[in-house]
Amino acid sequence: MGRHFSDQELERRRGALSGALQQAGLEGLLLFRQESMYYLTGYDSFGYVHFQVMVWPRTGDPVLLTRAPDRLQARFTSNVRDVRIWVDGEDADPYRALADLLRGLGLAGRRLGAELEAYGLTAARGFALVRALQGVCELEDASFMVSRLRLVKTEEELVYVRQAAALADAAWSEAQRLAAPGAFEGDILAAMQGAVLRGGGDDPANETIIGSGPGALMCRYYTGRRHLDSQDQLTLEFAGVYRHYHACAMRTVLIGAPRPLQVAMFEPVRDALLAAREALRPGRAIGEVFDAHARVLDAAGMGEHRLNACGYSLGATFAPSWMDWPMLFHGNPQVAAPGMVFFIHIIVFDAAKGLAMTLGQTVEVTESGMRSLSQAPLELAIAQ
Repeated sequence: MGRHFSDQELERRRGALSGALQQAGLEGLLLFRQESMYYLTGYDSFGYVHFQVMVWPRTGDPVLLTRAPDRLQARFTSNVRDVRIWVDGEDADPYRALADLLRGLGLAGRRLGAELEAYGLTAARGFALVRALQGVCELEDASFMVSRLRLVKTEEELVYVRQAAALADAAWSEAQRLAAPGAFEGDILAAMQGAVLRGGGDDPANETIIGSGPGALMCRYYTGRRHLDSQDQLTLEFAGVYRHYHACAMRTVLIGAPRPLQVAMFEPVRDALLAAREALRPGRAIGEVFDAHARVLDAAGMGEHRLNACGYSLGATFAPSWMDWPMLFHGNPQVAAPGMVFFIHIIVFDAAKGLAMTLGQTVEVTESGMRSLSQAPLELAIAQ
């Protein structure tokens, strides 16, 4: 079997969603987010690059409408037994197939939620969906209904998160081993991801971010590898991934003789991370985490070089991004609770001087505060 959640866990999630649907006055939910399908049934696929939907009635069993390659995928990885196939062709119309499916399930004329904000539901598909279901049912945006259920992790999930964190530490150890003047970025990336895969982990939901020289000021992946100079800077943002659960970290490594100005950037960045961690407590709004980090950096004269968010929730996510909902920004009212997992990243990019300094780690909210899921010390990394 390719399933990674117990029957009891999946039944608990099913009950939670039924309760949420009842509270919202909805008779069902159209799932387009792969994260939601995985969370509720174990279904594991990248078939969402094509039109795919899981119909989740408030009472009754879910039905997956997908393409033929995912029939066996669903059987192997999930507890979904009703899989309907739309047939590829020049005139294929999976939207009409969905409308017919809803009629067959007795959902015609009912109020249904839909995950309208989903990577698999492009604008073109969204328009086609609305046209096909006009007069069939009443659609309501329920994009974050399952995301809210996924926010607090159970112990069964936290086992996977902690394993992901251990894999992130293993990847960081490989980066430290190889980072040196003259090292090739491609070798560092290969070793880091190799550590994750050897540990039974998965590919990350987005590319590992690596940049040196002026590229160290980038916090997005870009193509093209280089060798490190004798005096250089290397920024890494990476994840350990286990059963699709992510634990991320971020570091800037100084290569060769460190620049004194860049060394001086580290202490405020570390202090900002510690302040952000201290602000992440159950019962407090997560917007306070951003505010705590901003106060430290602003007081150190780094306000113009920081970003407008300092992290986000993590969980089981799929390409194209490991970023989960919600994000750590000023004024976010979401209240922290035990079992939530966040990646806190402190990023300072001084474009005028061409200097980067970053530090980030994944933490778990506990009953009394938070705990770091990484065993790696928060020390300035210098490779000579």
